Amino acid sequence: MISLRGVSLVYPNGVRALDGIDLEIGKGDFVFLVGHSGTGKSTLLRLLYREMAPTTGEITVDGIRVECLRRSRVPILRRHIGVVFQDFKLLTDKTVWENVAFALQVTGAHTRDVIRQVPRVLDLVGLSHKSRMYPGELSGGEQQRAAIARALVNNPKILLCDEPTGNLDPSNTTEIMELLLRINLKGTTIVVATHNQAVVDRMRRRVVRLDNGRIVTDEERGYYFLGLGQSQILSG
Repeated sequence: MISLRGVSLVYPNGVRALDGIDLEIGKGDFVFLVGHSGTGKSTLLRLLYREMAPTTGEITVDGIRVECLRRSRVPILRRHIGVVFQDFKLLTDKTVWENVAFALQVTGAHTRDVIRQVPRVLDLVGLSHKSRMYPGELSGGEQQRAAIARALVNNPKILLCDEPTGNLDPSNTTEIMELLLRINLKGTTIVVATHNQAVVDRMRRRVVRLDNGRIVTDEERGYYFLGLGQSQILSG
């Protein structure tokens, strides 16, 4: 599903953000990218959805060679990928329903598809009852759920999350991570960049640790946390 081979990125000022990254992520995987600030986690995600291009190396996402992609073809790649950010990036003058619908409308989706898809994802993230509210009327956790709904409305095969709980309290953090796990269990490949070690330890999924732009460990934990009303540890 995702493959990076010998990927490096050097900024014009000579700073090396990534250095010889080799990484394989399979279909349906749930992977954490961890490391302190400045280790290259966010940069790696940006390469995957082609906001940036590597200096050297090969990147393949769902069969598409990303580093070779012309700018005019980037929207095709992004139909396969949903992206969730720390600061939500919701349009404050649009309702929750309109924010989610907008992600379809900009791709030229037919009105009937918008009407069918938006309620589906709002139900998935538990926001059907707040679809007519504006972002400013929602809690931080609800805003992030709205952002996740927007990222999912095009049925992406891959969901990239850059510090998705960075602005949330512990309770909302738990809810968002449980939501991401439920989405993963439906078959979506999920990659989460985070510095929240408590979340990583609790979820017990694959952990790729970066340091100075290099992968220093890649550990499959083997089982994971799922909280559905009550905490449970299930076999992986």
